[in-house]
Amino acid sequence: MLTTGDYLSAYVLEWTLHHLDLIAHLTGTTEPPAESLARTRAMLEQIAGAPFPGTWSDADALLIGTGRRAPSAAERTALGRLAPRLPLILG
Repeated sequence: MLTTGDYLSAYVLEWTLHHLDLIAHLTGTTEPPAESLARTRAMLEQIAGAPFPGTWSDADALLIGTGRRAPSAAERTALGRLAPRLPLILG
């Protein structure tokens, strides 16, 4: 059974990621609201079973966590044991 809360959480996750997709190659655009980025990051960390590095922005955690951007060597090192499990497939 899908609760209303679960449905709305999935909606926030999907639209936050799609918003990032839409602005990826545009200049002068704004990111999704900070609250949406933070909530989506928390959901992705729950799916991953581990937190992303705290020094990363929410947008970077989402982009790297879902394979929308490849991590740099330093970012891959910061991921530690989580690195081989990425990208997370949210299908």
